[in-house]
Amino acid sequence: MTPRVNRIRRALFEREAELATVDEALAQLTGPGPAGTLLAFAAPAGLGKTTLLAEVRRRAHARGATVLAARGGEQEQGVPFHVARQLIQPQLAGATEEQVRATLGSWYEIVGPALGLCAPGHGAPPDPQGLRDGLDWVLTHLAVQRAPVVLVFDDAHWADPESLGWLAAFAARVEHLPLLLVVAYRPEELPPDADAFRALPGRSGLRALGLVPLTTEGVAALVRESIGPEADDAFCREAWAVTAGNPFEAVELVAKVCDRGLDPVGASAPLLRDLAAAQRGSALLARLERLGSSTVRFAWACAVLGIGIPQDLAARVAGLGAEEAADATGRLREARILSGAATEDATLEFVHPLIATAVYRAIPDAIRVALHGQAAVAVVDAGLGAATAARHLLETHPEGDDWTVTQLREAAAENLRAGAPDTARRQLARALREPPGFEDRAAVLFELGCASLLTEPANTVNHLRAALAEPDIEPALRQGIVIRLAQVLAHSDRLADASSALGEEIRRTRDPRTRLRLQSEQFMWDAFNAAEPDSPARSRRLARLADRLPGRDLTERYVIGLRAWDATLRGEPAGTALGHARRALGEEFSWAYGDRGFEVPVLAAMTYMYADRPGRAEELFAAGTAEFERQGWRGAHLSFAYSLLGYIRYRRGRLVDAEEYARAGLRLAERVGPRTPVQWYAVTILVEVLLARGRAEEAGALAAGHDFGAPFPAAVVFPDSQTVYAELLLARGETRAAEAELEAVGRRLEPRGIHNPSWCPWRLHLARAVARRDPARAAELAAGAVHRARQYGTASGTGQALRMAAEVAEAAPERIRLLEEAVRLLAASPAGYELACAQVALGRELRRAGRAGQAAGPLGEGLATAVECGADGLAALARTELADAGVRLLPAARAVPELTAAERTAAEQAAKGEPAAATAAVLGTDEAGVARLLSVVYRKLGTDPAGLPEALAAG
Repeated sequence: MTPRVNRIRRALFEREAELATVDEALAQLTGPGPAGTLLAFAAPAGLGKTTLLAEVRRRAHARGATVLAARGGEQEQGVPFHVARQLIQPQLAGATEEQVRATLGSWYEIVGPALGLCAPGHGAPPDPQGLRDGLDWVLTHLAVQRAPVVLVFDDAHWADPESLGWLAAFAARVEHLPLLLVVAYRPEELPPDADAFRALPGRSGLRALGLVPLTTEGVAALVRESIGPEADDAFCREAWAVTAGNPFEAVELVAKVCDRGLDPVGASAPLLRDLAAAQRGSALLARLERLGSSTVRFAWACAVLGIGIPQDLAARVAGLGAEEAADATGRLREARILSGAATEDATLEFVHPLIATAVYRAIPDAIRVALHGQAAVAVVDAGLGAATAARHLLETHPEGDDWTVTQLREAAAENLRAGAPDTARRQLARALREPPGFEDRAAVLFELGCASLLTEPANTVNHLRAALAEPDIEPALRQGIVIRLAQVLAHSDRLADASSALGEEIRRTRDPRTRLRLQSEQFMWDAFNAAEPDSPARSRRLARLADRLPGRDLTERYVIGLRAWDATLRGEPAGTALGHARRALGEEFSWAYGDRGFEVPVLAAMTYMYADRPGRAEELFAAGTAEFERQGWRGAHLSFAYSLLGYIRYRRGRLVDAEEYARAGLRLAERVGPRTPVQWYAVTILVEVLLARGRAEEAGALAAGHDFGAPFPAAVVFPDSQTVYAELLLARGETRAAEAELEAVGRRLEPRGIHNPSWCPWRLHLARAVARRDPARAAELAAGAVHRARQYGTASGTGQALRMAAEVAEAAPERIRLLEEAVRLLAASPAGYELACAQVALGRELRRAGRAGQAAGPLGEGLATAVECGADGLAALARTELADAGVRLLPAARAVPELTAAERTAAEQAAKGEPAAATAAVLGTDEAGVARLLSVVYRKLGTDPAGLPEALAAG
């Protein structure tokens, strides 16, 4: 009898339906108009998932497909990106660094460390979402460049969380790529965050395919394929009975029958039960022990090392010489415990994961711990690095060993910079339990706090407070701990605690530069705190400090930037705020410093926006957004940037663009998580934009779908969420509810001295809310807002205040007077939507006053401006008014985003200070025509008249 076990292991029995599904998917992938899909096979251990996936790989190769393959490992679950590296690294094997850079493009610095293609840089790490986006790009690029592609992912239940989360999220995209993704897993062990592999995305109603045990006929076919047709029915039935149709157990049983030379007849059937039991549990372990102590130690070492085991490394861990290791390998291979080529440099695998699990769990606890310790030393000595050693050190007992602490800290730093903060957190927590020496304890606590910042803010606070409690902390480290503590407190909506922590450290600090750095952080968080107890006093301190700083370094410029924002909030003249913003920006003002937040650069940019220089604000945001993307910050940072870009476009009157940016910001925010600050900001801005576009019902649905309402964030942000919510209520006609919200805004802002209606027009909206019930109070509120807008001094802010004051004025002549001034001011501003509102409102008032002939001009101009802005509701209102006035509507001219020749000439003349009459002569028009041209220029360039020379130079 000639055994044919190797042939059996490649054979598949009773899997015709599954293979037909595979063939159908491969045909779709490799045929005309290739279509990708996801196939998932879910089954308990031993039912042939790995053998089925091996056949998938074979058939994919036969069809000329590129095959990417990876498998999870029980011992490798704690190694971040272990599966991702298996998939991608072989595709770039042999490439030079330059070639890898060319392949990955701008993603090289972001995904390279995670994929083991380059060392992590020293800057701030990418956020998890940015890293996933990068991995998405790499896999998409490979799928397109090497199409068709088949990705085979075995033992997904044992994949590292980073890779598993990425591939589960990516699964929904395969239908749009020339990519077949085939996954196999044990359903009872698959983590919840990989549910995409249970219910197949994009294929409604379909779920993962299950594998069932072999029938009696299937086991009989397997037996006869190996032993020969002489195997009788009674023998085959018993083989099925003792293995319960489990393909792995059936194959192993047949191998034992061949080894023993049993005749495959009914008389031998009673012996099969003992042979089958020898492959399981204690019988398997007893069989291993009979191979000798050195072989057992070698098997234990292999079980500790996991998958893809180098023989020489296993020998080092087991404490065996090369010859002993070779003998042990041979015995384990003959016993069908290990597989792999019979060469010294070959990698070894367990024949089946069930065997690996059984061997690992059989290692006595103390010996297993010791073996992991030896493995850690061995992998470091082999040059595999601290990150590889760390998974073994996590399994050891604390012993106060400095080497262990060092390795765990190095591994954590590498993983944190590579984008695996959860793994870094586990490693640093273990280093803390070792424990480190007293001189290093504060540093380890600080590193642990940095690693847990995004995922466990409450624990981060505890770690950082514990670090501060350590004695004799080096000053630079102490400063970093305090700043990080304040940051996490502030991002947890504990702004007062953040300020308190900084204030306490400021009082104990003697170094003036350190004190200034801490003060800059305290000023920043205080600026955001709506419940700050003495905001005016803080503003005075900030003004005294900032006004005497020359801006020599980044810290001084941060303080000056905060002074610019404070001046904006309080409604100091816009020129004052702009002067400070210019000083703050200096020659270089990165948004992505590793040890600083991006808040102050954002505040400096927003200072320009509110001061009627939105074009300059967009330039700053474009540079900052590009930095975020280069850094791999594609979660909260990029969401915030896109949302605020949408708000800038809204202020400019580019409502279509504003909606697109706000929706992009919201999409990114929803990937970060529900009810996060960035989601709140994105919803606030999108609601504001939808109201401006005349889609109040849609804005209401958006607000309801995201629980947009009380309680509102404690932070002072832009725009003010509670005020926008009140605007939504006013659009619905819920004036009493709006009044209550706006009164609350006033109680929140007035004590802080925040008076600028350009930043928050709560007084103007409150005037609208109370106008019908209390017109005198409405007029008083509006007049106060107009006064403060004039003090701030921007055309857009004053024009908006005048327009809304006209809305609540009782006398028609007063309404017309206010609106005429509003139109005149807004025409010389970049605020296109506000101009359209004022023009249409003026036209309507003139019609109601019986001056229909005069009304046609502002109504027509308002319609053109509204169409240009994308203010659909306002444009519809203007059309109705014009139709009712009997004015024939002409097709609107298509807006051109660039300056026309006439507009550029008018702009250049104005920038040089030429009088309107001279410009009119050059252009062959009148002064009113010049004014209309310049109004368009201000909107296109995003500037007011004072900023026109700078805007032209930048353009």
